[in-house]
This record gives sequence, structure tokens and C-alpha cells, in this order.
Amino acid sequence: MTPMKDFNLFMSQLQETNQTLDFFCDFDKISLNVEDIKLSLCMLNSLVGAPDMRRAVETIWKRDRTAFKVMDILIAVRSEGKKMVLDSQGQCVVLDSLFDSVDGVMEFLNDTGLTEVFQQQKIKNLVDYVFGIETGLDTNARKNRSGHVMENMIAHVFDNHGISYRQEVYSSEWTAISKVLGDDEKRFDFVIETEQKIFLIEVNFYSSGGSKLNEVARSYSDIAPKINSVSGFEFVWITDGIGWKSARNKLQEAYNIIPSIYNLTNMQDFINLIKA
Repeated sequence: MTPMKDFNLFMSQLQETNQTLDFFCDFDKISLNVEDIKLSLCMLNSLVGAPDMRRAVETIWKRDRTAFKVMDILIAVRSEGKKMVLDSQGQCVVLDSLFDSVDGVMEFLNDTGLTEVFQQQKIKNLVDYVFGIETGLDTNARKNRSGHVMENMIAHVFDNHGISYRQEVYSSEWTAISKVLGDDEKRFDFVIETEQKIFLIEVNFYSSGGSKLNEVARSYSDIAPKINSVSGFEFVWITDGIGWKSARNKLQEAYNIIPSIYNLTNMQDFINLIKA
């Protein structure tokens, strides 16, 4: 088949997603985050249904004023002393500073609307409520997780085929590779060493388009020939995702420059090559 026909086949094999069900929420992390502040939340539970909110706040304050330090999470914020807000006087203050006095706590409760929420018992239990908030905040971490999903999938494939590999290996490990790459030190997602060759592997998945795809294709098109020029080394790129449809031309350029490009559908060809 011609390279163009091969490339068309490659494009037709691209998958829409690589997300498994455990991608969406890291419940272990969520549970740990809640557990860390559970005692404080249990104390703050006495605010739920309190007819006199200030009196309820003062009662907790006398017992353990540090319980209020966790209240930023009640409005889905992790301040850590960095979040700036305008107080009731129009002054720019650190959010956490409101938890340094009863007046500040009352301002926080009243102005955020939590006083009404608590008194009308729209929330029954703050531990459960914060678990829900943490679950929502965890969705913001999906972008970071998505970068590891592909790596985990590829590692799983290698494991299933009994292929030994190392992860996150820097190019500086090999003098010859460092020399051809120059100042462009590279960290490879995987390295597989066989008797014939050392394969330096990059993996990624793009479910949507963007300028980054062009940059990645251009970068790999540059370093692959350099690496392949060193005897005993080969650059391998395993990529997938329908995001490449928006960067088809740039991917095709890379496809014609880099001999070893695979996707999730045809990477068995790479496995066969390694095990040959």
C-alpha cells in the first residue's frame, strides 16, 4: 500500500475516547480530602438548623475556633491563604482572614448565603455536602488525569505482553542521544531495550483539536530523525484520538517523516516487532 493509503487507514482507526469509568472521579483522593477536615465539619454541623446563628458560631468558637478554618470549602474554594475577596466594607482581604474572628465568620456566612442555607436546613450534613463539593472540584483535575490515561493504557498493554519497560526516562542517559538533540533534553514516556534496539517512546491522546497538536507533530518530526540517526536507537510515537482530524495535514507530515507511528488499533504491530 502507498504511504497515503496507510495514512488514511491510520486516520480511520483513531478512537473518539480513551476514558474508562475510573477516569471521571478519583474517589480515593476525594475521601482523603474529606477525612482530613471531618472533625471540623462535624463541629460545624451544629450550625445546621440553628435559629440564632451568631450564638451557634460563638459556641463553636469558644470550644475550637480552628474549626472555622475549613469553611472556604463550603463555597467550593480552596483558599490556602491566597484567595482575595472584597469584604462588606469594600476592602480587598484574604478570604481566610474572615475566619479569624466571630464577626468575620458571621460576615462570611451571611454574605455567601450560607446562613440562610443552614437555617432552612437545605443541607443536612456537612460531611456529605463537602464530599459532593470535593467530587465537583475533582472534575477540574480531569485534564491532568487525561495525560496519564494513555500512558496507563500503553503500560497495561506492555504488561500483558510481558514486555519490560521503563517510564519517564531522560535523554541525558545516553551521550549519543544528548549529542544529536543538543540543548533539547527530552523526557521519554517509555523506553524499551531489546537486543537489537533501544526504543524511545512518546505516547499521547487528543480527543479535541488545538494548536498543541501542530506543535507536538512538529516537535516529533524534528527529533525523530535525529534519534534514528544514532545506531541502535529508534523513536516511536504512539498517538490516538479524533482531535487529530483537525490537524490532519500536520500529522500526515509527521507520518511521512517518522517511520514508527502507531495508534491503539495497530500498536500490535509494534508489539510484534519488539517480540520478534
